[in-house]
This record gives sequence, structure tokens and C-alpha cells, in this order.
Amino acid sequence: MSDAELERFKTEIDLRAYAALQGYVWDKRESWRGSTVMRHPDGDKIIIKRDADGHYVFFSVHGDARGSIIDFIQNRQGGSLGTVRKELRQWTGLDTRPAAGGISEVPIFPALPTTGKDRLRVEAELARMPAAPRHPYLEQERKLPSTVLERDRFAGRVRMDERGNAVFPHFDGQGICGYEIKNRGFTGFARGGSKGLWSSQTEPEDTRIIFCESAIDALSHATLFPDEHARYASIGGQVNPAQPELIRAAAASMATGAGIVAAMDNDDDGRKLADMVRKAVELTGRSDLRFTTEQPAGVKDWNDQLRAHPTFSFPTARPRRIGSTELDAK
Repeated sequence: MSDAELERFKTEIDLRAYAALQGYVWDKRESWRGSTVMRHPDGDKIIIKRDADGHYVFFSVHGDARGSIIDFIQNRQGGSLGTVRKELRQWTGLDTRPAAGGISEVPIFPALPTTGKDRLRVEAELARMPAAPRHPYLEQERKLPSTVLERDRFAGRVRMDERGNAVFPHFDGQGICGYEIKNRGFTGFARGGSKGLWSSQTEPEDTRIIFCESAIDALSHATLFPDEHARYASIGGQVNPAQPELIRAAAASMATGAGIVAAMDNDDDGRKLADMVRKAVELTGRSDLRFTTEQPAGVKDWNDQLRAHPTFSFPTARPRRIGSTELDAK
């Protein structure tokens, strides 16, 4: 088989379509712009991306299988390279894909942007970390109740690594780009990853988005002031050059008349960050968005306030907001 033919197989055949015809089903809830999650009835779960050279590549969440479409076929079906070549030649350049496994149609997948190899590794690492609706550090040290961590709003947004650390995935315009790591006396970030925004799940009915400095602060805010129609995001500390645009895009995605809340720390740095959020909201060009700021009362951050006043924990009545101002975005 020539190298040119191999290259065509890896770049021209959409591995997602091929996997669909082998019985894999697209999990839209877990998929992102830069990666597609697919599940098989036999329990296999794979993530498909395009690496920097344009190859469609996959990795198995529950195993070690990974690589190109050639590796995918040999892992699932076995056979020689010659057998794989015969299988894939009927796909190259065809508009109508051959049916397999009794499936006659495949989903229409959106374009899959290319992804750097570090992002592939970061997402593979994160995919193997289980969701943590219960977490000893967050519950015992940070006083975050399990009733908040278990909410659908935060499904998959808090994970646990093999060392028991709390892990918070970050997203950018292409999907997962990194993750924060937190534990007692320890803060870290994914090696090779980059900061985007940690964010909660979103719903079409959401009327507010609340930006905090950290994911733990966002979860604390959600505990102190329950709001079923609020989504949450955090910047993970100091801002990098890419984050203002991510904040603008998150604000711009909100429904007409939505509230945009900068709920940063009660200090000079927090006020500077709130002003940065305000400027990002202004760049949406939407006068209907209602920008407000909030600060914790008498303490530095929202988790300090939660630990100082744990009686406010979910699902109590929502306390009066303290230190809130309103400014319409221009």
C-alpha cells in the first residue's frame, strides 16, 4: 500500500461516519466542537478528533486502543493490512457510504476542526477520570453539599483523578482545552493544556450566566443562591489573552434580556476582573443584556462566605444579594 493511499484513508474518510456504520452512536451531550463522543452497544466508548495533520483519530476511553481509521478497523475486526485496504478503498471519494451492520444511514456530522496533539492527550486523560458527584475534599474542606455536586447542572463538570484530586475541565471554542486540579494545599493545571473557561451545563431556558474566579467559587455561589435558570462559568484565576473572547462569546450566546453577572472576589483584583467581564459584555454589541456585579459580604470569596455561613446551603431560600450593582451593557 502506498503512503499516498494511506494518507487518503486517514484524511478523507470521516471516522465518525465509519464508526456509525459499525453500530456506534453519537453522544451529542458529551461531544464538543473539536471532538465527537460515540458509544457502542458492547460498552465501548470512543472519542474522535482530527489531529494537526488532518488525520481522523480516535482513542478508547475504557481501553488502550487509539490511532487512525486503520487502527480502528484492526482493533475491532482484526485482519491484515491488505484486508483493511480492500475495506477502505470502497469508501475513498464516495458520496454515498456503504451500509454495514444493518444500518443504512449515518448522522450528518458537523465539520471537525484540527486539534493539536497536546489537546488529544489532555482530553484522553480527562475522559478517563470519573465524574465526582460526591467528593470528600469538596464536601469536607470546602463545605460544598453533595446536593449541589449531584445537580444535572454540574454533571461531568467535577471529576476525580487517581490521586483523589478534584478536577475541573476547561473549554474553549474547540472543546476541552485543559483542566484545573484542586486539593488541600494544592492547585495545579493539566500539563500541556491551556486555560479556557470552566462552565456548567447549559439549558435553553437559562436567564443568567454567572462568572466567578474559580469553579469552587461558582459552586459556592450556586449553593448560597440557588437559581434553576442560571448557568455558571469561571476563569480559573488570572486572565490569559484568550479568555475575554470566550467570555464575550458566552455572554453573546444568552437569550434576549439575559443577565450577565460578574461575581468576583471582594478585593481590588476581583473588581478589575469584574470590569474585564463588563468590557467583554459590551463587545457583544447587545444592549438587551443586563450586566451586574456581585461581591461576597465581609470575606474575600464565595467559598469563604459559604464556609462562614453554611446554614445558607442548598436548598434553602435565596438570601438577599449583597454588594450588587446593575449597569446595562452598551
